[in-house]
Amino acid sequence: MPNWRRAFLPGGMFFFTVVTYQRHPLFQSSLARQLLGDAIRKTRQIQPFTIEAIVLLPDHLHTIWALPRGDADFSGRWSWIKREFTTQWLAAGGAEKDTTSAQSSDRRRGVWQRKYWEHSISDEDEMIALLDYIHFNPVKHGHARCPADWEWSSFHKWVRRGQYEPDWGCREPFDESKHAPLKEIVGE
Repeated sequence: MPNWRRAFLPGGMFFFTVVTYQRHPLFQSSLARQLLGDAIRKTRQIQPFTIEAIVLLPDHLHTIWALPRGDADFSGRWSWIKREFTTQWLAAGGAEKDTTSAQSSDRRRGVWQRKYWEHSISDEDEMIALLDYIHFNPVKHGHARCPADWEWSSFHKWVRRGQYEPDWGCREPFDESKHAPLKEIVGE
């Protein structure tokens, strides 16, 4: 059995990957995107943190958080976000995937993967590499031709800050016949 150990770095900067249960494309739904945003905002009111970068894809998200000085409890924050989102999503009639009887007896729901991946960021070079990874992710997964084309990303904020040119990361040529239109992907 794996020995899950979380980093302890009070006031640190962390990169996370959080995935939906069985990679269900939950965030194609505008309601799911709204409820996730609400859960994150509510959590930030209770346990502050700064979102340095984020990208939301249909079945997962990547984000970089900065925790307050002396605080290392990102695990509690993620637990709260996932629990709050799940409660609101199911109350609004959102679907969940079937779970095993063992998972059900452990009170797990078919909305989120149980674990998430975290990595403490050690220096500026690593931060820049992770910003690039986050912002290029919609292009990597074939959801957009350019990072600027993907609405659910902090890319636009980083363009305004001068970190990126607006056309950074564009893929040419882009054959739209091989990809669903953006509106189809996000279910609107």
